[in-house]
Amino acid sequence: MPGCGSAAERVFAYGAAAGLLGDLLFGDPRRGHPVAAFGRAAGAVEGVLRRDHRGWGALHTAVCAGGAAGLAALAASAVRHRPAASFALTATATWAVVGGTSLGREARTIGAALETGDIDAARERLPHLCGRDPQALDGQQIARAVVESVAENTSDAVVGALVWGAVAGVPGLAGFRAVNTLDAMVGHKSPVYRRFGWASARLDDVAGWPGARLTAALAAVAGGDPRGALRAVRRDAHRHPSPNAGPVEASFAGALGVRLGGTLAYGGRTEHRPVLNAGGRPVEVADIERAVRLSQRVTALALAACVGGRFAYGAARRASGRRAAGIRVSGNRASGRGRR
Repeated sequence: MPGCGSAAERVFAYGAAAGLLGDLLFGDPRRGHPVAAFGRAAGAVEGVLRRDHRGWGALHTAVCAGGAAGLAALAASAVRHRPAASFALTATATWAVVGGTSLGREARTIGAALETGDIDAARERLPHLCGRDPQALDGQQIARAVVESVAENTSDAVVGALVWGAVAGVPGLAGFRAVNTLDAMVGHKSPVYRRFGWASARLDDVAGWPGARLTAALAAVAGGDPRGALRAVRRDAHRHPSPNAGPVEASFAGALGVRLGGTLAYGGRTEHRPVLNAGGRPVEVADIERAVRLSQRVTALALAACVGGRFAYGAARRASGRRAAGIRVSGNRASGRGRR
């Protein structure tokens, strides 16, 4: 969009696009990933602060997520007046926090194992994608778990980050990924983290809310059955225990024409989750590839939506500023005529 919008808006547009392209070409690095480094730092802070108390958990969340966003804000401020450096920082941050390529790669690896009947290999690989207990799942259940994980992580690993990048730039990208990582580390309901991880889990619910709704809407647009997707979201999303996974998984289920949810084994316990899109058919191995492709289309649409939203907001703000300036000038002229 040359010649359109402010420098900050163009930096986000080009930087986010370049970061997604970098993820597409290179995926996640094998070593030295910034998110892994954050996880190690957060683990060290947890070792100092962990108590069976919500207040200590809130402090842990504030130190880790606030620290990540604060460092990103300092870096963004340091290059604010250098467009090339700002672009490079935005591109690098986007590449570091999104994970769409690795998500699709892991899903396809499990799908390939299931296609050849190697269920042991699929079970061995599943923990790379989600926290289910793989030994308790058969082939069809593994395929369903993969489709559900692709749906949820499209929001968590891609769209949510782009939304907060559009809102707050590099600090938004880093802060969202920090919150999401903390939720994965301590936000579950195990006896150890039920209280300590409460703040991280609740903050992740808040931070993930807009991205999840955008993901659900875009999945309906990009899927093969928009009406079915929207119908599944309206009917079933609120029944899911997660306020953000519910709309996303229901929309993917309706768009793909499959049935998600039901009984699962997670973290050593059995959960009986509501069925999403009950009128759909059971998930098949081939649906893993369909889910990955839907995730890719949602990613492309999310980039367009977030860039468009950023430009639209900037244009509206500039127009509002011009109107306010015009009112002040008119008022000053009227006041001057009165004095004469």
